[in-house]
Amino acid sequence: MNIIGAIIIVMLLLLVVFQQHRYRQQQANLLYAYTKLKAITDQHTDEKLLLQTEDVHLKALLTEMNRLLDHNRKTTASYYQMEISIRKMLSNISHDLRTPLTVVLGYLEIILNDPDLTRAEVDVLLAKVHHKTIEVLHLMNKFFDLVKLESGDHEIEISQIDVSEICKANILGFYDILTAQEIEVVIDIPEDQPLMAYGNEEELHRILNNLLSNAIQYGSDGHVLGLSVYRHNDQHIGIDVWDKGKGIGEKHQDRIFERMYTLEDSRNRLYQGSGLGLTITKRLVEKMGGDISVISKPDEKTVFTVLLKCHL
Repeated sequence: MNIIGAIIIVMLLLLVVFQQHRYRQQQANLLYAYTKLKAITDQHTDEKLLLQTEDVHLKALLTEMNRLLDHNRKTTASYYQMEISIRKMLSNISHDLRTPLTVVLGYLEIILNDPDLTRAEVDVLLAKVHHKTIEVLHLMNKFFDLVKLESGDHEIEISQIDVSEICKANILGFYDILTAQEIEVVIDIPEDQPLMAYGNEEELHRILNNLLSNAIQYGSDGHVLGLSVYRHNDQHIGIDVWDKGKGIGEKHQDRIFERMYTLEDSRNRLYQGSGLGLTITKRLVEKMGGDISVISKPDEKTVFTVLLKCHL
């Protein structure tokens, strides 16, 4: 009996020692995790919590903490990117507002300070003031359009629309401009049956007007403009607006739809200034459940493609 009792006592002592060792190991691991986590957050490093342990619960805790660190890093990066974007937006809009307003002020000072101006000369200057004022108004309208789209205040009613007819109406609206600039127009819109898609007629007019205007203004040096409507697949109707102008460099193609992203290339004034036009176009397409993309080979062909969902 004494031997059995001694064995039991030894086993209990070993168990206590094991439990004490395990407890101290857990404490050391928790202290390491705390110290490491504090260092990561204080120093804003991209490290993760790495710890070898057999404790299942501690492993699960470390996994979730690493997920939280990843989420925090992504959120922080997104915040800084948005902050930079907003600063750039304000800088660009300030520049775009200051330029025409400075011109307006110059014209008004001439009118006020030059008593020798004839009525005809005053009328010419006032016409220029009016033109520049319209420029400012258009810029401000674009800015507020983007704010409404991104805040969710701009609701779009979705229904089935005849994409073919809307595209025909839009290209006809540019007939006089295209003729005056001697731009060849290549239209590929099926005549045998309408191509129906889900969208909003008014917003699709805005999208096409923007893309066609851009193609004319910034791709007219290629002297060709194209508009194609087609069934992309069983689920989408495609619209291509293309030109053969100088195009967009490869490094910019993935970013031109970003809010306030601008190019420094002087040809691409479309993507300079406030950088609002293509962002608004993209938001409108997405509001209709569609997608927009661009493929460009400089001095060969630039194609903006809009895909809208269609009835199966």
